[in-house]
Amino acid sequence: MAYPFFYIESFDPSTKQIVLDEANSKHAIQVLRMMPDEFMHLTDGKGHLITAAITDNHKRHCTVEVKSVQFIPKPERSVSIALSLLKNASRFEWFLEKATEIGVTAIYPFISERTERTHYRMDRLQGILISALLQSQQVWLPVMEEPVQFENLKISQFENTLKLVAHCEVSEKTPFSNFQISKLSNSLMLIGPEGDFTPSEIEYAISNGFQPVSLGDNRLRSETAAIVAATLMKLS
Repeated sequence: MAYPFFYIESFDPSTKQIVLDEANSKHAIQVLRMMPDEFMHLTDGKGHLITAAITDNHKRHCTVEVKSVQFIPKPERSVSIALSLLKNASRFEWFLEKATEIGVTAIYPFISERTERTHYRMDRLQGILISALLQSQQVWLPVMEEPVQFENLKISQFENTLKLVAHCEVSEKTPFSNFQISKLSNSLMLIGPEGDFTPSEIEYAISNGFQPVSLGDNRLRSETAAIVAATLMKLS
């Protein structure tokens, strides 16, 4: 049975009772009009799926009793996207929502030479990830780090990972279909801003083990390319 789904920031498996925060309490009691003994699902975004029943339907600090806990392991393969911040905030937020729904493991925002917007509210972006997690009823929240300068992305640290970079420069690129991602445990795609990577940034990525990849014949917006890449890597 599908129960209402809620996110909590942390969870101790030994806990038998949970007091929801004011936002979750208000949504459960005032919006959904849930009553005592009604069931809900909760997750901490770290693999726990908690089934609980309301014991006190207070609109500011609703209390629930934990009935069962299931731990769902992470997928064996991680799919990560490193994407430049975008000039249009709504487009970057759209990417976060869809990437979460697809099941992307980690998101690494960065600021490159041609990035036009360099500041976002991280609390708002995290809220978008959580909303998409609940909408798609998953239990693993994507890891999203604070934006860093491209040269500080530490892209050389990703070991045992198929590292790909998509760019618009005219050069030799390998079609995505040629890569055997299923044989590797992890994959990471670099996507630049609206103005693309600079030649020196492309060279920097290649020198750190990234392989240029083609996502097709059409020229895609940055956020579209990121979603196409995430989908292809997830389904490979």
